[in-house]
Amino acid sequence: MALEAKYNAQNIEDKWYAYWMEHNYFHSEVDDREPYTIVIPPPNVTGILHMGHMLNNTIQDVLIRRARLKGYNACWVPGTDHASIATEAKVVAKLKAEGIEKSSLTREEFLKHAWDWTEEYGGVILDQLKKLGASCDWERTKFTLDPKMSQQVIKSFVDLYDKGMIYRGYRMVNWDPEAKTTLSDEEVNYVEKQGNLYYIKYAIEGSEDFLTIATTRPETIFGDTAICINPNDERFTHLKGKQAIVPICHRIIPIIEDEYVDVEFGTGCLKVTPAHDENDKMLGDKHKLEVVDIFNDDASLNSFGLHYEGKDRFVVRKEVTKELEANGALIKTEQHLNKVGTSERTKAVIEPRLSDQWFLKMQELVKPAIKAVLETDDVVLHPKKFENTYRHWLTNIRDWNISRQLWWGQQIPAYFYGDGKEDFVVAETMEEALIKAKEKTGKANLRIEDLSQDSDALDTWFSSWLWPMSVFDGLNDPENEEFKYYYPTNDLVTGPDILFFWVARMIIAGYEYTAERPFKNVYLTGLVRDKERRKMSKSLGNSPDALKLINDYSADGVRVGLLLSAPAGNDLMFDEGLCQQGKGFSNKIWNAFKLTQSWDISMEIGQPESSAIALQWYRSRLQQTLVEIEDHYGKYRISDALMGTYKLIWDDFCGWLLEIVKPAYQAPIDQKTYTGIISLFEENLRILHPFMPFLTEELWHLIAARSPNEALIVNHWPKLALIDAKLLTDFEFAAEVISGIRTVRKEKNIAFKDSVSLLMLNSEKTNDRLNSVITKLGNISEFNEVSAAVEGALTFRVKSNEYFIPMEGSINIEEEIQKLEEELNYTQGFLRSVQGKLKNEKFVSGAPEQVVANELKKKADALAKIETIEASLKSLKQ
Repeated sequence: MALEAKYNAQNIEDKWYAYWMEHNYFHSEVDDREPYTIVIPPPNVTGILHMGHMLNNTIQDVLIRRARLKGYNACWVPGTDHASIATEAKVVAKLKAEGIEKSSLTREEFLKHAWDWTEEYGGVILDQLKKLGASCDWERTKFTLDPKMSQQVIKSFVDLYDKGMIYRGYRMVNWDPEAKTTLSDEEVNYVEKQGNLYYIKYAIEGSEDFLTIATTRPETIFGDTAICINPNDERFTHLKGKQAIVPICHRIIPIIEDEYVDVEFGTGCLKVTPAHDENDKMLGDKHKLEVVDIFNDDASLNSFGLHYEGKDRFVVRKEVTKELEANGALIKTEQHLNKVGTSERTKAVIEPRLSDQWFLKMQELVKPAIKAVLETDDVVLHPKKFENTYRHWLTNIRDWNISRQLWWGQQIPAYFYGDGKEDFVVAETMEEALIKAKEKTGKANLRIEDLSQDSDALDTWFSSWLWPMSVFDGLNDPENEEFKYYYPTNDLVTGPDILFFWVARMIIAGYEYTAERPFKNVYLTGLVRDKERRKMSKSLGNSPDALKLINDYSADGVRVGLLLSAPAGNDLMFDEGLCQQGKGFSNKIWNAFKLTQSWDISMEIGQPESSAIALQWYRSRLQQTLVEIEDHYGKYRISDALMGTYKLIWDDFCGWLLEIVKPAYQAPIDQKTYTGIISLFEENLRILHPFMPFLTEELWHLIAARSPNEALIVNHWPKLALIDAKLLTDFEFAAEVISGIRTVRKEKNIAFKDSVSLLMLNSEKTNDRLNSVITKLGNISEFNEVSAAVEGALTFRVKSNEYFIPMEGSINIEEEIQKLEEELNYTQGFLRSVQGKLKNEKFVSGAPEQVVANELKKKADALAKIETIEASLKSLKQ
């Protein structure tokens, strides 16, 4: 068979992916087999493939391909998430570049642009996953805004509202001024930033006196409605009951007392801005203070900001500081390190803001999810170390703000019919809302035109928390055949950064709607970082082009490179060298197959004893590895499973087995050995297929012509069989003997083509089961036991066995004597140098203890080496 000199991955990958798609191997239908189901963590519809996706989806593909080989009805559901904030921001930016403001469009007009954008860019990432080899059931591809998917989200909202678990409240929320929407607490990252603490004078009304406050946000003085002091702070007793004047805007505000104020922080006086700080809001409610909101939705100042109206908050901070300084109200400025809330999505600095929002009560909902993970192991996190994070989040959970001031997403199904805050109904459709509104108001003449739907959309996570159920239409039709068959799913593979955002919420939803877990195992991958431990990102420019990596190193090479260093839960320090290692593994296997195809096969010759025992050994070694990797899979140590497979094929198959059975130059191989080798090669391909699907499928079909039903992707996993443990132990011993022979040959320059005799003092009582292997790989002319040490022979030990290679005819004695004498002279000179240092009292007393210890070790090593060389010379000269 003529094979290409090098493995050509590009042609092979395109060919086999098309073949798999043509024969519909990825698709699953309900049948009588046990299902194995994975749902993909849906990437953003506008996303492109990055290293995190590569790692996550490679692991999923490994699990799903192995499940197919093990006979399960494997179903991997792909899809994308509409990603409200990210997608709307991109559409708004695109429109702005075209001179169109979102505010100039109706909701329907904007959504048309958003759908156009989605149709143009959406799904690109799924096509890219195909290049990686992802064997998803593409016929089941879902999008979180598909009609049936959205219908289930709305149904969930209405159900939870009817149960009294969703409510509308006027609360302090996290406002993202770039995305112009609220965020949940979990979508805010707190980042340490170097800022300033500004000390500002507030005049006391009707007095020459003043007080000083310290603030990090001088621009918010326009929203001040009180100054608060601690009633126990004797420094400010004279201020009780008085009023202060806010600089610049000259608003007169009361001085209130509350023990909330920390007398040790700043000046002990606190400015109270109820509209822009959650703690200030609580103080304001307690003391019935006025609430003054000074910001527009983009965090520019509104009319309360006077001459700063329309300017950005950070611009105002600088300008207000200058004005305060100019009028003598700024006493001093100090540097101050504080934690600043930033948007997880846009990175904008968050503004606390009072707003009417929709919230989901979480205290009761969360209890089954806590029990499932932390008490019963109904759901298992891999690695378990993440249970602590899970516990912390869920036991400290707050009500979930589920409304967003966006248009891209499921519109909240609340319909208003009057002017009051409670003048609304919640229903799945406008028609149902009208019926409910008539019942609630008693007004039979209400019309649909009298209703207006809440303009807000639901948080994207409120859609994706239903994902394992909604992809099988589980909320619309809980009794449907597919939902009952595929749900609960088996494994979820995702990153620890969305353990709360998504994983915990899916568990909560699963128990709420089905009283069952949504999945059994959660495999939490590490984050992919660069060699400097930085998280990979576009902004840092340290994230390689995923498709270029595949082009350079092959899909199989990249998969192997990622997985070799990706233990669950530990971050992966990515290095392209890992992909090169994966590519090298592909070439190693390709060349191993080429070697087998270069042999002529003879029906006439018998099987050598060395080949027979080697095949028997490798079968046991493969079985031993199979047990090990099954254990690794069971514990979700996918990296370890690959490493076990890698070593088996590279070291044991290529490094040992092929060397043992390889026929002599231009000699044929016997039929029985060749058949055995190919059979074992096929077993290797079966266990390697989940990791390297393209290469293994190609070699599978090169070995023999296969029908579509015989393709490797739908073949079977190797069956467990008995392991000859004694043979494995004996082989390890024999391998050490062979290594000893090779070392002697190398040290004494004995060419492998020159055969040597081997004598053994058999203190270990080893059997002769593997003598034929030792004889072949050591090129031994005769191998015998002796009862005593052999004088004048080269020697090495394996455990208590001593082996002798008689020198006669093996080496040039005169050359060896000369070589040893040169080495002896050099070593004696080195020893004299070391001894000179150690005789120097100044060196010994003044040098660090470790340096002296190193010199003493050099002396001991040199003495031992001299003794060995002298013994060898004595033996040679006898």
